[in-house]
Amino acid sequence: MYKAFEMLGYDAETLGNHEFNYGLEFLDRMVKAAKINIINANVRNAQTGDYYYNPYKIVNKTFTDTDGKQVTLKIGITGVLPTQILVWDKANLEGKGTVDDPMEAVKAIVPKMKAAGADYILVAAHSGIGDNEYTKNEENEGYQIAGIEGVDAVATGHSHADFPNGDGTSFYAKYPGVDDVNGLINGKPVVMAGKFGDHLGIMDVKLTYTDGKWKVVNSKAKLEKIDTKSDVADKDLIDMAAHDHNGTINYVRKEVGETTAPITSYFAQVQDDPSIQIVNNAQLWYAKKQVAGTADENLPLLSAAAPFKAGTRGDATYYTDIPAGPLAIKNVADLYLYDNVTALLKVTGAQIKEWLEMSAGQFNQIDPNSKEPQQLINSSYRSYNYDVIDGLTYKFDLTQPNKYDREGKLVNPDASRVRDLAYQGKPIDLNQTFLVVTNNYRATGNFPGVKDAAEKRLLNLENRQAIIDYIVSEKTINPTADGNWSFVPNITNADIRFASSDNARAHLAGQDAISYVGPSTQAGFAEYRLIVKEKTNQVEDTTNKESEKSPKGVETADQTKRETPKATVVASMAKSAPAIQLSNAQVVILPQAQVQETQGSSSDKTLPNTGSDESVSVTLAGLVLMTLAGFFGIKKHEKN
Repeated sequence: MYKAFEMLGYDAETLGNHEFNYGLEFLDRMVKAAKINIINANVRNAQTGDYYYNPYKIVNKTFTDTDGKQVTLKIGITGVLPTQILVWDKANLEGKGTVDDPMEAVKAIVPKMKAAGADYILVAAHSGIGDNEYTKNEENEGYQIAGIEGVDAVATGHSHADFPNGDGTSFYAKYPGVDDVNGLINGKPVVMAGKFGDHLGIMDVKLTYTDGKWKVVNSKAKLEKIDTKSDVADKDLIDMAAHDHNGTINYVRKEVGETTAPITSYFAQVQDDPSIQIVNNAQLWYAKKQVAGTADENLPLLSAAAPFKAGTRGDATYYTDIPAGPLAIKNVADLYLYDNVTALLKVTGAQIKEWLEMSAGQFNQIDPNSKEPQQLINSSYRSYNYDVIDGLTYKFDLTQPNKYDREGKLVNPDASRVRDLAYQGKPIDLNQTFLVVTNNYRATGNFPGVKDAAEKRLLNLENRQAIIDYIVSEKTINPTADGNWSFVPNITNADIRFASSDNARAHLAGQDAISYVGPSTQAGFAEYRLIVKEKTNQVEDTTNKESEKSPKGVETADQTKRETPKATVVASMAKSAPAIQLSNAQVVILPQAQVQETQGSSSDKTLPNTGSDESVSVTLAGLVLMTLAGFFGIKKHEKN
């Protein structure tokens, strides 16, 4: 990707959070190989305190003024990213790097850029716009950065949202100092150009040169939507990328198994869903092997996974849709988007309940007595925070308000949406200890219940790779959800609606609780109705049956092949290297050698790890970037 940026003439790039997923050594090689300016002003060397990367770049742009004379504008470009990378990639950064608060970092670097001669300062912030209230080390500080004295323009990102809309309808238009029509925040041009290259952010800035100084006269910003349906591409770019592109294509097309039925996420937010079930099954399969032979092998093991592609941020194409038949690595990447690493948490039954109370924030409160249509899904709640925990059964009482808001703040202490929480068919013991396999993002985050986990372990294998290895082992999977969660049937008479892609209509066969209502006002979406019915939700005790289900010598977690849902029970398996015990304050990596010991050695079942040099193209995907050429209209004023 950076080679393409070089060809396109980008002046600078900044780093995003996902650039750190593969560790600093890998990233350092990429930065050194790039011939383009890669800048960041808030990641520091933990040992020396020095900037880990070049904190800024001064770019000279020469223009012809209205009098025909050559004038030079010195543009200072700096970049920042969220401090949360210290949590999300703790295993890669602990003891190696620190991260300054983005706003404080920009405040500190602006005077240095001015001293170096910068006439105009642009901040490329891999940070969302956020809101008008500032708390140090917030994930999204674009609003505050735009208000810093000396900052002239801000290119934001990270949140995958759009700004400006140009008509006053932006999500951010409600905050003081936001001009959605002209694309200004605190008087400065700001853009957030969506996701996956679907928009181009353009800033139109007019400056004057008077008495030896440049002055901004006025500014505005806008988004231009990219034509994603065109098949026209630049031949030079195609030729340049051919080698890396073809290598990537060949890798992702490698078949790992097959599925007996389609795998989609169109209804993953409203019912137990096969797309989540497969992830949970794979995580369980992998985690069981990791705890075998350790002091924790007899602890009950659960699995938590969330729908990633669920029409997020109003994108009707953003769903998993894998047809029945062969499964390739590209399909697994579609099912599991992020470069997360598997993690184990040791939690109590009480903490699991709070975890699920947080997940329940995905749903709006439903009035059971209303005859009016009610929307089920809270659109402000990110689908990737809706965890389904397998190995338990439970119901959500949607007549109750949310206990926590979308940020995990306790807002209704007396509320309890989680009902009939059971393990092996019996009410869960709130004091019992469980192991939950999840990902590093969740394990190191601030989720209620999760943040108080007694122990945390990172297993040094990507969740995506665990899914690949699981499918390779099983050869054929049957994507059927086990139905371990449902809604309390006290809203059976309510008219409950939700939005999903119009393409979901093709998958309504067999969906007796979901029906099509009609087209949505949002392009590509349709409205559907969910009928909540009375149903039992019990899990059969399989303590004595699990040992009979051990294909290829390894206990399987594939619950989908059973006619009735079953509880997850940990049994003793082939001995593996002991897992590392951690305190609540520690997160460390299980050594790779130990992980590999538990994996099959058969060559016909071995595929490259998705995080290895063999399989990862030399890219810097997720960069926040900005082309400056052509942004500035200049007029020279005569001296008085």
